[in-house]
Order: sequence, then structure tokens, then C-alpha cells
Amino acid sequence: MASPTPRGVPQGRGASPVPAELARLLRDGLEAVADEVEEEVRGRVPEYARLADGTYRARLRAGVVQALTLFVDHIADPRGQGDAIAATYYELGRGEALEGRSLDALQSALRVGGLVAWRQMGRTAEELGLDSTVVAALGELAFRTVHEVAEAAAAGYAEARLHSTDELERRRRRLLDLLLGDGPVSPEAVQDLAHGARWSVPPYAAVVALAATPERREEERPLAAAGALVDMESRPPRMLVPDPDGSGRFGGRAFALALRGRPAAIGPTVPLAEAARSLHWATRALGLMGRGVLPRQGVVRCADHLSTLLLHGDEPLLARLESRALAPLDAVSEGQRPRLAETLLAWLLSGSNVPDVAARLHVHPQTVRYRLRQLERLFGDALHEPATRLDLILALRAGELRGPRDGGA
Repeated sequence: MASPTPRGVPQGRGASPVPAELARLLRDGLEAVADEVEEEVRGRVPEYARLADGTYRARLRAGVVQALTLFVDHIADPRGQGDAIAATYYELGRGEALEGRSLDALQSALRVGGLVAWRQMGRTAEELGLDSTVVAALGELAFRTVHEVAEAAAAGYAEARLHSTDELERRRRRLLDLLLGDGPVSPEAVQDLAHGARWSVPPYAAVVALAATPERREEERPLAAAGALVDMESRPPRMLVPDPDGSGRFGGRAFALALRGRPAAIGPTVPLAEAARSLHWATRALGLMGRGVLPRQGVVRCADHLSTLLLHGDEPLLARLESRALAPLDAVSEGQRPRLAETLLAWLLSGSNVPDVAARLHVHPQTVRYRLRQLERLFGDALHEPATRLDLILALRAGELRGPRDGGA
């Protein structure tokens, strides 16, 4: 399929002061000039010094000849557009992108080739005794030729990069969906998709769940961390981080800055095949952040809040535990309940040491003893049973995490 000629290329400007017969003379010597240009390009642009690669050398030679032909055609007909040759360089630019090379090498070759060709053809003009006006016109045509083929190559390169980037994103999205799906993960399928997505398969990974924003603005998209698989369209947005505890470490201030201020929860580090588990806990932690059980802002690591996640892993069951373990506190007033609950939790956590409880709560030891006598009356001997004490710690800790609402400590 013919490639479109890029826009914005300088067009012919009408009659040229260059004698028409000069085109014939230059065309006769075109192969010799092409030899000189090809040798100079291979010598000065390392990417093109591939003498053993016959296909690559043929492409280089064809590109040189076509650019020189375009220059001579401009001399013969300044109004000519050179669409076919522009299309050739458009495809050359696409080829550089599809092979994963930078456009710099091709652009350098064009500059080098243009200078060499202009130097050789300038000598021809001098030998013919052409005046300065004609030489200036030749220079303008040479510039126009280099500009046209460079623009065509850049347009082809950009088009291929755009499609290549889109395709790469699609492949990485498919890979992420496979890794975070509900079913078992086949190592072979992961390897196949990872190869197509240009992604190195790590032994371990962690999944980051990000707080969604009301508006999906591109400037709010987190910076793509090296090697991370990102899906900002899912709810919540998610990012799989390879080897987060090793060479691909993502953490601290740099990681928080990369998230552009979004609250986020980092799931536990797990074997790659179990990445869905990391997503599960990261999503659970993000939900607890939204409720204020975990810090609402910044980055929360699940590994630092395992007991909280465990407590809230089955919230209906946790509610039953709280209701049963803390039932004796239903006998006191709403004003007394928070004070007695915080005293009981501090007493249980401090090994029943009254001075430590007083220091922890910033109250007088006598106040602690008074409250403990009330608790003894409410709970009786159960306060000294290990199983009951564990249930009380769990129930009181859950209430403390939720804050003062709903009667929590």
C-alpha cells in the first residue's frame, strides 16, 4: 500500500536558474556519487557499517540512489513532488522503528549524504563554469531534497512507533489480565505473552492498588516505573511491580512521587503466579484506607499491617467477635464505654501493669485502678482466661482502628 507523503514539506517554487542540461550530466555521474556517499555514510555512521549484511547494504544503497535521483529530478523539474521517493523514505523510517532502532542513525546518514553529494555536485558545477546564482540554486535544491526525505522518514518512524507503542500496551494489558485473573496461571502462557510484550518475567512481584480519581486526566497518570505493568482503566487502577524487594525495588519517597500524590496500597510480595493474591490484599487495604481504618493518604504497605488485614479479612465474623467479647460493656453508659475500653486494652497489652497503663493513657494510677475494679465487676474471672483475653485484644483493637464512631475505643 502506498504511503502518504508527509505534510509540511517545502514545495517547488517555479522556474529554477539551473540549466536543464545539468540534470543530464549529473544523472550520468549519479552512480559514482552514490559510491562516495555510501562509503562516507558507512564510515561516519556506525549503525550503517554492516558490510556483511547484504540486505542492509542493499537498503542503504537504494536509499542513497533514490535521494540523489530526487535531487537531480528537482533540477530537471523544480515543480516535481517526488512522491514515490518520499514514500520510500517513509517506509525506511517505519523500518527503523519496527526494528527497534533510533531515528538518529538515519537522520545522521541523510545529513552526511547530503553534504557529500553537495560537495561532489558543487565541483561539477564549478567545472562547468556555472555562476554563483546557479550554485546557490543547487544548494537550495540540495537542502530541499534532504528536508523532504528526512521529513518522510520521520513521519514513517513516528507512525510505526505510535502503532508499535499501542500494540505493546495491548500486549502488556493482556499479560497483566492473565497474571491477575481468577484462574490458574500457566508459566508457558506467561512466557509467551511476556516475550511479545518485551517484559522480563521476574520470580516475585507485588501489586499496587491506586485510589481512583473522579476525572481520568493524563497528567495524573502515575509515572510508569521501569518494568511495571500498569492498568489505569481498571477499578481500582492497578500496577504490577516486578521483584519489589530486590533489584526492582520500589519504595520510599521516590515511589510516592511517582504516584503523583495518589493514595495507594502495596500488596504483599508473592511468587509471580500468585499475583492475584497480592492484588486481593492491596485492594482490601485500599478499601480500609478509604474508611480510615488504615492511613487515608500516602502509600500503605500491606506487609506493615498484616494484623489489621487479618482482623478485617471477614468483617461479619469480626462483628460477631466484638459483639460477644465486649457484651459486658453494654451495661455501662455511652460516656463510660470508650474510657473503660481503652483502659482494658492498655491493661491487656501492658501485661496487667498498672503504672504502665497510667503512663500509656496519661492518667493517674489511681484512676486506672478505679476503672479496673469496674471492669472486674463487668467481666469477672473471664479477664484472666487466656482465650478470653485474646478475644478481647482482637475486639478492642478492631474498635480502636475504626476510631470513636460506632462505640469503638
